[in-house]
Order: sequence, then structure tokens, then C-alpha cells
Amino acid sequence: MTVYCYGSINLDHVYDLPHRLAPGETLAARGYRVELGGKGANQSVAAARAGATVRHIGAVGGGGAKDALASFGVDVSGVQVVAEATGHAIILLEPEGENSIVIHPGANRAIDLDQARAALSGAEIGDILLIQNETAHGAEIAEYAMGLGMEVVYSAAPFDAEAVQAVLTFTNILVLNAIEAAQLQEALGASFADLPVETVIVTKGAEGASWHAHGTPDMHVPAMAGQVVDTTGAGDCFTGALAAALDGAMSPQDAMRFAAAAAGLKVGRAGTAAAMPTRAQIDAALA
Repeated sequence: MTVYCYGSINLDHVYDLPHRLAPGETLAARGYRVELGGKGANQSVAAARAGATVRHIGAVGGGGAKDALASFGVDVSGVQVVAEATGHAIILLEPEGENSIVIHPGANRAIDLDQARAALSGAEIGDILLIQNETAHGAEIAEYAMGLGMEVVYSAAPFDAEAVQAVLTFTNILVLNAIEAAQLQEALGASFADLPVETVIVTKGAEGASWHAHGTPDMHVPAMAGQVVDTTGAGDCFTGALAAALDGAMSPQDAMRFAAAAAGLKVGRAGTAAAMPTRAQIDAALA
């Protein structure tokens, strides 16, 4: 089986700050680095390093980011090179591991829909499609994938009520953090049980994650205890690892534990894509 990811590819510009930036303050960073990021690329790398066969569909403005994604074992034959600049993010990393992020979409909003659909031509029934809200044509791709018999896993982030409503009809598993879950319920005025999706997963940081599925009892898994160094990409790590686990036919309970362990390892490391743990590291943490 294969995990496809239709998602963003960014270059992350990370600034290590001595403290949280106050309004109007000019602050010298303690460190600076550039690395591969974007919710889509992060999820692809997380799934690939967790053991899945992964094919990414997206767009960049040049070869550097595409080559970086390929270096993690991700099939990038579905990544388009367009005239727009590669998407990028400015990440302000605070000493406690929390962060603030500003994103410029760039090439992620310039994806050709027909080429993206063509990149799914080899998908089989039961293959997984990961999508997020950082690219154009999310609802169209989700609808097309569902028509192919794929399982659509949707990270509704960055949260956008209009985008969520467009994609929900074509979603099997909806993944939200606690803030996004509250935003969704406020925007739609609906409980999880009333949403047109089979499963809703809510990640809660240090409090773990919960699985809510129609017709089955709710399930909760704790977070893996450990030192928090950098929370950037932790949710993407969870989702990518979850997709790899489900693609590998793990039960929901085992897949959630696997994803929580992966995210726990990730927050103990600085960085995004390069900080995603391997399958062997996740298995060792669970053992």
C-alpha cells in the first residue's frame, strides 16, 4: 500500500529567540537555520521515516526543496516546478520550545489541478491520501481521491472554516489540535458526532490524543513523557506516523500509540522534517 500526500513544501527560516517577542520589540536571534518544512512535506517525511511508501504531490519554485524532500526517501515525481517562489515560513522559536509561525504560500497555491490528479493515477483502493490547508484545490483533490477508493486523512490546519466545510464531505479521518477542534465546533455549531466524517482525532499536546469514531467508544492515548525542545512540526509528525501505521494495517489503538510515540520523540529534537523519528526509533520508544 502507499501513502500519498497532497501538501505544501516550504523552506523554514528558523530563528532561535532568547525570549518571546513583545509588540514593537527588536530582538537579536541566538541562532538561525534554513530547513525543509511545510505541513505537507513534514507529513510525507514523517510517514516515510515511519516505514510507509510515500508519494508527494505539490509544487516548488526550484529544485532545492524538491531534492531535499527526495533525500528522505519520498517519491517526488508528482511535485511540479512552477514560476512562483517556493513557499516559506518564518519560525520564531522560544526557549520553552513553543513557536510562532508566519507562512508565505508561494508555489503551494500555484499547483496545476490536472497534473495533481494525474499524479494519483497509480493509486489503489485503500491507499491513504494526506491533505492539509496550505495548498490550492484541497477539496477537489479529496473528492477525486475518494472517488478512487482512497482513505482521505485531513489535517484541518491552518484552520479555515470555509476550507474545512468544503473538504469534510470527502474526508474519512479528520485530524485537529484542541484549538482547531474548538474553532470547528464554534464555526459549524456541531458536535463531532454530527460531522460527516467517520473519525475525528484531536491532538492535545502534553495531554495526548483522542479518537472519536461513529459507533465506537472514544479512545485516548497519553503523550510520551520527555523533554520538550521544539514543538514545530509535532502535529505533522503525529499525522504522518498515524498514516504510516494505518497503512501498515495497525489497529486504531496501536496506530494512535505509535503516532503519539513518534510525536513525543520529535518534540525532544530541534527542527522539522529532519527531526522526524525513524520506524526503529518509534518501535524502541514503545518497547
